This record gives sequence, C-alpha cells and structure tokens, in this order.
Amino acid sequence: MVKKGKKVTVIGAGNVGATVAFICAMNGVCHHLVLRDRNIEIAKGKALDMSQAANAARSHTIVSVAEDASEIAGSDVVVITAGSPRLPGMSRDDLLMINAEITKEVVADVKKYAPDSIIIMVSNPLDVMTYVALKESGFPKERVVGMAGILDSARMAHFIYEKIGYGAGQIRASVMGGHGDDMVPLPKFSTVAGVPLTDILSEKEICEVVERTKHGGAEIVGYLKTGSAYYAPAKSTAIMVEAILKDTKQIHPCAVYLDGHYGYSDVVSGVPVALGANGVEKLFEMTLNDDQKERFAKSVGSVKSMIDVLKEKKFFD
Repeated sequence: MVKKGKKVTVIGAGNVGATVAFICAMNGVCHHLVLRDRNIEIAKGKALDMSQAANAARSHTIVSVAEDASEIAGSDVVVITAGSPRLPGMSRDDLLMINAEITKEVVADVKKYAPDSIIIMVSNPLDVMTYVALKESGFPKERVVGMAGILDSARMAHFIYEKIGYGAGQIRASVMGGHGDDMVPLPKFSTVAGVPLTDILSEKEICEVVERTKHGGAEIVGYLKTGSAYYAPAKSTAIMVEAILKDTKQIHPCAVYLDGHYGYSDVVSGVPVALGANGVEKLFEMTLNDDQKERFAKSVGSVKSMIDVLKEKKFFD
C-alpha cells in the first residue's frame, strides 16, 4: 500500500484558522491543507494567497477549499476554530451557547466524512468546546484535544522575559487547568535555561507574572478592539498539528478529557500530555502542592459548571 501524503483540514478561516493554515503550509507539515468556512469566497481568496506563498517558500503543501463538507474526507487532523469571536465586554460564558451549536454542527461533518481524524479544538470557551466535540463525535478521548496550555505557557514565558530581560527562547513556563481566568500557572515547573523561576524572580514578581498570564488574552482584545489574539494561538495550534503528524511524542499542556486523572472525571482540563500519531499518547499526572490543587479544583469547577449549563438546556439530548 502506498502511504498517502498527510491531509489537514482547518474549519474556520478567520484570523486564527487562516494563520494556522499559513504556518502549516510554510513549514510543509502536510501535503494537502484544506480550508473550510461558511464564507467560501474568503476561504478561496486566502487559499489562493497561501498557495502562492507556499510556492515562494518552495513548500510542497497544496492549499484548497472544501466547498462541500465531503471534501474533508481523508483528513488526518481537523483543526476547529469556527465560532463567534469574543468581543470586548463579552465573557467566555456569553459565547457558550452560540459556539456549542456551531461546534455541534461542524463535528457532525467531521464524524461523517473524517471519522479517523484527530480533532484539535481551538474555539472558545475552549475546555467546554473540547468536551462538546468529544461527546458529539463519539471519538475515543485520545483523538479529541484542545489547544490552550501551549498558548498560556507561551504568554507566561513572554511575561517572564519582560520581567528579567534575558533568556528569550530559553524560558519554559508551565500552565495547567482551564483556558480562562481560572488557569493554573505553575512557577514550580517553570525555568529559564534550566534555572528554576523561583531562583530568579521574587514571590511578588511571580504573582504579577501569573496574574498577567491569566488575563493575557483580554489584554490583547483591549488593544485590538475589534477581535482577539491570533498569531500566538495559531502558532500554538500548529505545534500540536506537527507533533501529531510527525509522531514526535513531545509533551505539551493540552485540554483533554479527564477520566479519573487528578481525581476528576467527565470534564476537560489542561494537563501535560504526549502528542503523537494517535493523538494523546500519554497523560502525565504532576505532583501539585495544596495551593495548586486548590486552584486546579477551582478551574475544573468552572468548566464543570459550563458543562452543567449545557446539560440543563438539554444540549446533548
């Protein structure tokens, strides 16, 4: 059997989705990249532009548009960024029902036409949308994974850099829990060129970094006014796509279904996992101190409460 080239579909060709596709095309991580969006004209324009960029980069990636859902067939990875963006003054909860309906509709197509794919969820509220995608697809939990921890860790790393002014690119920040104001940054597991963060910054400075990390997305929304961040979210997503397609087994914090892990079940939260050809290859349970356990419990609780809202509204029936 001849092994086919890898195929990635990105559903939602807005800022985040288009940038994910662009990064993947530039890096040549797959042979075929498909854009799908409700606005077919915009998807066509972006696909054409990217195809020309791929030629400039001497990349072998072909970018096309799925005018019909059936054209996503054969996808190895499906990235879902479709959804209403978070506008200034809008909470993540406001987005809940709107984006849950959109996710349900999109996932039905993935289940029908790309039943062997791995789904990467990017739409907000991230953890709940990952849960919706898992329930609606019926896929094994290893094949539905949400992007958040890589982005939150990158934001934390940048804020650490701003504090110390050294070590750009050598800062490894660690974050777990939900993607939102209840995320759990882990200074204990964060380092600069291998030196523990706690040896470099004071307790007060670390607290300032942690607070800024939690509101990292809102800070960018405040500047942009008309939308939210997309370069860092897209790069974080592309890192996951590459880890899966290249079967690297690299460890990244991602939003996954917890089934007894850390003492929680039937909920999605961000924890360190190894990503490979099967999606989530292994889930790691870190030793948390009492403060981190408490924060993690609060984070899981806020995701559970949103899942409960969906259940009360009979969303899954």
